Amino acid sequence: MNSKVTILLFVLSLLISEIGFAQANLLNARVPQDVGQLNEKQKNANDEDPLPYGYVDDRDILWSKTIWERIDVDERVNFPYYYPIDTLKLSSGRRSLFHTFVANLKSRNIIEVYEDDAFKVKLTYKEVLNNLKALKITPGGVDQLNEQLIEIKLNDAGGIDRNYIYSLRDQGLLNEDFIEEPEITAEEIVEYRIKGTWYFNKRLGELKYRLLGIAPVAYELAGDPPELMELFWIWFPDARKSLNTSKVFNEGNSSKPITFDAMLNSRRFSGFIYKEENVYEDREIEKYIQKDALRQLLESERIKNVILDYELDLWNN
Repeated sequence: MNSKVTILLFVLSLLISEIGFAQANLLNARVPQDVGQLNEKQKNANDEDPLPYGYVDDRDILWSKTIWERIDVDERVNFPYYYPIDTLKLSSGRRSLFHTFVANLKSRNIIEVYEDDAFKVKLTYKEVLNNLKALKITPGGVDQLNEQLIEIKLNDAGGIDRNYIYSLRDQGLLNEDFIEEPEITAEEIVEYRIKGTWYFNKRLGELKYRLLGIAPVAYELAGDPPELMELFWIWFPDARKSLNTSKVFNEGNSSKPITFDAMLNSRRFSGFIYKEENVYEDREIEKYIQKDALRQLLESERIKNVILDYELDLWNN
């Protein structure tokens, strides 16, 4: 009974959220500016709060496993998370997932932002903005540092240590004109990495999934060769309300969009498991299966099958 009520509430929330889509009042607009304007009844019915998860007691969790997945935005099924990258030509309010994150970070609607997937080192607002910028030293700057026999320090991700470069600038050892900080845009995003937990709720008698964190990933422009870099990790429950107000284009029916919150919670994406919690300090698959993409893919599928088969095996035994 509880699961049926949950499904009903989820469907109702989707129907209500559709009212707030930017194409509202499209067929009744007298001038283009009227498109997207809601009347009083629509405003009152538009609920921007996401469907709450509900409380799960630790005693109700019979089994669980935490996994990390990559969402490659170059795959067609994942296009809704990548596009649109150019919002100037759009008449609607659609935005990419990265643009949605950045807008809500700058408006302080999302504040639970961390350095990595351990969610222990919280980033300040200034640090988040710095992570949204690439750091490059021009050839003139490299020559200036070489003349002074100063070596460029790298951070743990293999990129230029930003704080070290700033210290050189403040000491007058590096001309500010030689420092370039182009802002990372939605076009540079290569993938998203998510962390979530599969668990079996013995009270409900079903296997469920809970998304815990998400990180946009782009290439470190200053790296040689460029390496993928996690810009930051967002604690997903803190971002749900913001993501629930952002709509995703529905290819089947443009008048019935779905929110980013619903998309991610319902796992409407193609993901590749690259890590699972294990006794070896949660090491990644590529650490113990090296230089063999096929075997890495098979290992990812093996982990996924172990999770999905757990519920079936439980009832068969």
